[in-house]
Amino acid sequence: MKTTQQNTVPALRFSGFSGEWKETKFKKVINLQRGSSPRPIIKYITNSDNGVSWIKIGDISKNESIVTKTKQKITQEGSLKSRFVKVGEIILSNSMSYGRPYILGIDGCIHDGWFVLKGYEKNFNKEYLYQVLASELIQRQYKRLAAGGVVNNISSEIVNSIIFKIPSLSEQKKIASFISSLDKKLDALKKKKEKAVSYKKGVMQKVFSQEFRFRDEDGGEFGEWDYKYGNSVFNSISNKKHNSDLPILAISQEFGAIPRHLINYKISVTENSVSSYKVVEVGDFIISLRSFQGGIEFSNYKGICSPAYIILRPSIEINNKFFKYYLKTHKYIQELTKKLEGIRDGKMISYKYFSEIRLPFPSIPEQEKIASFLSSLDNKIESLENEIKKIENWKKGLLQKMFV
Repeated sequence: MKTTQQNTVPALRFSGFSGEWKETKFKKVINLQRGSSPRPIIKYITNSDNGVSWIKIGDISKNESIVTKTKQKITQEGSLKSRFVKVGEIILSNSMSYGRPYILGIDGCIHDGWFVLKGYEKNFNKEYLYQVLASELIQRQYKRLAAGGVVNNISSEIVNSIIFKIPSLSEQKKIASFISSLDKKLDALKKKKEKAVSYKKGVMQKVFSQEFRFRDEDGGEFGEWDYKYGNSVFNSISNKKHNSDLPILAISQEFGAIPRHLINYKISVTENSVSSYKVVEVGDFIISLRSFQGGIEFSNYKGICSPAYIILRPSIEINNKFFKYYLKTHKYIQELTKKLEGIRDGKMISYKYFSEIRLPFPSIPEQEKIASFLSSLDNKIESLENEIKKIENWKKGLLQKMFV
């Protein structure tokens, strides 16, 4: 590759290509056709094997690029009143991911929330066009063209106003082939990560149900597990002795307890309210408002959190990581949910309810074995996540230089 400073050609370019790129508007080189829905749609929904795939926004996710299946089908009659699309065509969402494109892996019909792209073959390599439409170059144009810079729905007028600078088809093909090789590597890493996550989930079920047991350092069997009620293992702590100089912790299912500034979590608090916050020590557990949905959170940080949360601190010797994993298991979350039956939605899980649930208590050496093994799986998953992010960031930087 070679670099150039001209603004009519990319900053990063494959060798063997030269000259300026042609500038044009979307509507001059692509025919945009909106999807359509038969009315009333419920009349045409069917479970028949002869039904036609009904492609809705809810059938795709931000991490996918190809539409391979749908949740619903419509009748043959309904398909005649809708926009029919074929495998390989590019469709463009007018909502959700700011008009992100998708490639069809199935035939079907698209409703009003989609556009399908037609007549672009003379000017574009399909894979290249897909990558351009998915790039930040186009997303920035959407925001600039939208009133107020906020995009909720992408109108056909906005899409048709997008400006492209187009290289030759041979250069497009070269660029597309290179990006495709990166995407294949990313897809392989993401599938590897999915398998690792699935494996960990299965192993955790077997470990905590004792279907799978570890052995001690001499190869012998560990003893039977004891079971203790929550208040026999953890105390409820309400320490408010601080000078408000500790970081405020956000309590989330994704990150556990983590300083707000590390995840750009912004919420205004007054000095008086912060003075009533509770101190959280490293190794504490926090019962959050919706613990029954995601388990109990663990803190790797010292900080303070809202007095609405219940802070749990071990009252006897335990391996913190063992309980970090157990208190996030499906089995334990089910136990929490049972305690909330008949209670108004959103009510805090109290220390009393927590105390009424029995917790498994294997020997400390076995707790350590289990925690160490599950931590090693987490390390593998984290390593894959880091590799994925590294390639994604590298790809993003390349695209910014490769597209004008």
